[in-house]
Amino acid sequence: MSKYLVLFATAALFAASPASAQQGAGDYPNRPVKMIVTVPAGGGVDTVTRMVTDRMRQRLGQPFVIENRGGAGGNIAAQEVFTAEPDGYTLMASQPAPITTNAVLYKKLNFDPTAFEPVGIMSTIPNVLLVKNDFPATTAQEFMAYVKANPSKLNYASQGPGTTSHLTAELFNKLAGTKLVHVPYKGTAPALNDLVAGHVDLIFMQLESAIKLHEGGKARILAVTTEKRIPSLPNIPTMIEAGVPDFISDTWNAITAPPKTPAPIVAKLNAALNDVLNMSEVQEQFGRSQLQPGGGTPQQMAEIVKNDTKRWGEVIRAANIQQIE
Repeated sequence: MSKYLVLFATAALFAASPASAQQGAGDYPNRPVKMIVTVPAGGGVDTVTRMVTDRMRQRLGQPFVIENRGGAGGNIAAQEVFTAEPDGYTLMASQPAPITTNAVLYKKLNFDPTAFEPVGIMSTIPNVLLVKNDFPATTAQEFMAYVKANPSKLNYASQGPGTTSHLTAELFNKLAGTKLVHVPYKGTAPALNDLVAGHVDLIFMQLESAIKLHEGGKARILAVTTEKRIPSLPNIPTMIEAGVPDFISDTWNAITAPPKTPAPIVAKLNAALNDVLNMSEVQEQFGRSQLQPGGGTPQQMAEIVKNDTKRWGEVIRAANIQQIE
């Protein structure tokens, strides 16, 4: 896994303790907390959020009411949370985009992504290189040789402009000096349908969806895009091993609060989140979904957001990705 695990592995040392987190938070929460999710029901962020908030309810004594506000890459939900009262009773669960890359991808945002208060990372998700079943290369090394021998002849699917799958492929183009042709889709399902049908050559995407096709013999995972090999795929090399230095791409799901939410409330939420992520039952549930627990302090999340904004912003500019109206 990536450098993020170094941060998460130290969460127990740095995360706020229950006692210190409650100091200054009064009787919060004393009524239900609204959790606005940036994707429709059933999406990856939604699934993780429901796993986590069900246990946070037990920890904090109040229900977390899930409201799905999908659309515009998470901007619709983000705008609603941005303008909410900063009292801890309206929170956002999101993928990275609305608090990182959307500031570069969209011509205009009605919120400031840098002003949200980080609460914590819920989960991290490895990305992989998935190719169609009859792709000529059968190993990561063969893939690299084939791609370089066929510039501009191979196409890659994405879940849409500016998505992780799109930016990861452009990062690959940048680091490997290749030119894959982009074929954008409106979501994961149509992209994978065309990959399985052989209409596109490959996709960089999250492990939890790719592994089902890999195990079912409908497509093949040739490499993982994390720093180290993934335990569930011990025989699959990293892209770094395949000869692309510094090629790391994974994604995460996180909780943020409106700007100026009091630090004691953020700390109390963070402590509850870390407690939940340390539960063996949650770790087992995450493992079955090919997820890895996040955790850590709000400050550690802020650093991840800052680094990802810089890294992917550079990819967007280098690839001349057109801004979205």
